[in-house]
Amino acid sequence: MSIPDAGPHLPEGVTLRPWMESDDLRLLEVWGDPADAQQHQDRAMLRPSSTGSTGSSEPWARCLVAEDEGIPVAAAVVYASSVHPQRLWFYAETAREQRGRGIATALLAALRAEAEAARAEGAIVTTELKTRFAAAEPTESATASFLRGQGFAPVQRSRRIAVGPGVIKAPELDGTGLSVEDLATGSVELTQAVAAFYEATHDWDPAVISVGQVQQLLLGPATGASGAVVLRPRPQDQGGTIAAFAISYTPERTEDPTDVLLGWNPELAPADAQAAAAALLALLTTQYPVQLEVDDSMEVLTPILDQMVATGHAQVLLDTRIWATDAPDAAQR
Repeated sequence: MSIPDAGPHLPEGVTLRPWMESDDLRLLEVWGDPADAQQHQDRAMLRPSSTGSTGSSEPWARCLVAEDEGIPVAAAVVYASSVHPQRLWFYAETAREQRGRGIATALLAALRAEAEAARAEGAIVTTELKTRFAAAEPTESATASFLRGQGFAPVQRSRRIAVGPGVIKAPELDGTGLSVEDLATGSVELTQAVAAFYEATHDWDPAVISVGQVQQLLLGPATGASGAVVLRPRPQDQGGTIAAFAISYTPERTEDPTDVLLGWNPELAPADAQAAAAALLALLTTQYPVQLEVDDSMEVLTPILDQMVATGHAQVLLDTRIWATDAPDAAQR
C-alpha cells in the first residue's frame, strides 16, 4: 500500500508507513500503559489495513504508523462499520513526549486522503469520521482541542455507570400480571427485541443491523453473553411480549458489578418504557451491583441513572464523549 502525501503537516524526520504485525508491542513500549479504560479499549482499533472487498470478513480499514528517525511513536486508523455506515471510526495516539509536533495532524491528513480515494473507487460510502475519548472535565482536554481544530464536534455522550444493590425498591409482582423469566440468548424473540432497541436508540449514528449481526455482536458466545432476563406485562402464554430485557456479560456473580445491557421495547409509550426499565433494573440489583453502558440518547434510562448518580446511589465509572465531523456544531464551524 502506498502512503498518501500528508501535505505540509509532516514534521521533519517523521515518516509514515502501514501498520505491521508487532507494532502494538513496539508502540506499547513507547506509549506506556493506557491513561484510562477508554484508551485501553480504543487501542484495539489499530489493525492491519484491509480493502473490505466482497467476501472479506474484514471491513475497509487504513492504519498508519508514524516513525521518528525509524522509531514508531504514533499510529492512527480509520475503518468502516457495516452496522453504522454513516461515519468511519477514527483513532490516533502519539507518544507523550512527541505531542505538539503535528504528527497526529499528519496522520489524519494522510488517512483522510486514503478515505477520499477509497470513496472515489466505491470501496466505502462516506468520509465522515467519528471518534471517542474519556472526558476530562471541568477543563477541555488536549484531545478535544485537537479534534475541534480538525473539524470535529460533540455528537454524543456515553457513560458506564455502576448501580449498587438495593438502591431501587423492587416491584411487587404478585397480582400485577408482570412476568419475569430467563430467556436463552439465542432466542429469536430476544434477538429481534435487541435489534429494535438498538436501532431506536442510535438515531444519532444510524444503525442498520440484522438479526444475524445482533447475534454476532451482542448475543453470541464470542460476546461473552451469559444469560438474559426479560420483563413482560403478562406471561408469554397470555400474549405478553418483551417490555424490557437485560443481558449479562459476566458469567458468575462476584462482588464486582455485573456487566449488563439493559433495553426496552421502543414501541412502548415513554412512561411505560421507563417503568419497565426501572422495574427490571430494580429486580437485577436486589442483591448484587450491576454496571450499565448508557448513551444520552437512551432517554428512557438516563433520567433514572442521573438521579441515582446525583444522590450517590450510582457511580460513573467512565464518562466518554463521541465527536464527529458531521455533527451539527461541526457544520457551523
